[in-house]
Amino acid sequence: MNIHEYQAKQLLSQYGVAVPPGEVCATAEQARAIAEKIFANGANLVVVKSQIHAGGRGKGTFKSGFQGGVKLCKTADDVFQKAQAMLGQVLVTKQTGPDGRLVSKLLVAAAPDIKKELYLAVLLDRATSRPLIMASTEGGVDIEEVAAKTPEKIVKEWIDPAIGIMPYQARKIASALQLKGDAFNSAVKLLAGVYKTWWECDASMVEINPLCIITGPDGKETLCAVDAKIGLDDNALYRQKNILEMRDLAEEAPLETEASKFQLNYIKLDGSIACLVNGAGLAMATMDIIQHFGGNPANFLDVGGGATKEQVTAAFKIILQDPNVRGILVNIFGGIMDCNVIATGIVAAVKETGLKLPLVVRLEGNNVIAGKQTLAESGLTLITGDSMADAAQKVVKAVGN
Repeated sequence: MNIHEYQAKQLLSQYGVAVPPGEVCATAEQARAIAEKIFANGANLVVVKSQIHAGGRGKGTFKSGFQGGVKLCKTADDVFQKAQAMLGQVLVTKQTGPDGRLVSKLLVAAAPDIKKELYLAVLLDRATSRPLIMASTEGGVDIEEVAAKTPEKIVKEWIDPAIGIMPYQARKIASALQLKGDAFNSAVKLLAGVYKTWWECDASMVEINPLCIITGPDGKETLCAVDAKIGLDDNALYRQKNILEMRDLAEEAPLETEASKFQLNYIKLDGSIACLVNGAGLAMATMDIIQHFGGNPANFLDVGGGATKEQVTAAFKIILQDPNVRGILVNIFGGIMDCNVIATGIVAAVKETGLKLPLVVRLEGNNVIAGKQTLAESGLTLITGDSMADAAQKVVKAVGN
């Protein structure tokens, strides 16, 4: 689950990470009021930031023609005008695709005087099964570009999850970022707070880009999280009730949201052959073999190892809401899954939805004889596959790819 920048900053600040003062708003009038308060507290510049679940907002373009989803302003009236141009408009960035995202919220915050931009992230290194802190002196740009062109500028520090980040590790990272004096001390404290945010919020990733060296009110150099992105581990949300309340369904694909209500793992793709599979690994292999035989998968859909008839029916309904789908491949290997349960679900779903598209079914494993019998006696018009390759070839041929 992803959250907005303003929500990420709320979580970080709870763990002692410095963020610029600011508030979220939904109207231009609220934006002006927040800006007036920030200017009254001594700020010289205020930034207005569109709140959508996508990066590249500053370089984005609104479908109205207005350029940029992040704007610096010198007056509260300018904040009002920029807010009017952004709210209720669709912002298109590199990450949103051509459809863009509707901007319904803005973060209005103080824009500090930045001396240098850095990069910081905490994520899980699956190769070592340990938390990994990544940092770089090259902040404010795509970290992928830095990794490709100058990988030596990325510092990596692995953390023992049983102990957590040790002070010497924080000092090591701060030193690698070429920080000294007050900025060094500020970084050590901030690193501990960022790691604690990642750990205690069950995050999959915490990214601060840019992490900025600024001059604090006391004239000393300090570090501040000027931008922040947090992705949460969906499997841990049951114990993160407060964070779950931050979920913004308007930012999620409608079909994926609908699928989550039935505990289905669904991701929409651009192809024409829908897949209904049990198990993430088998689903990936199914998409690969469809492409191998010249087709294009329309989705990733994992019904899990113990799907019910109701879940299978829901899966079919979700698939059929995609107008690009011209054929369906059901590929089930019954381990925990009972093939007859899937077969019963298929029959119910086809009858309930009035399916007219080509349907290819390959069943194998637990109770497969009963499953195939259920399909044979159903009177449905469907194509059976003897193997995964056979089923993939048949569905590709059926849709005419």
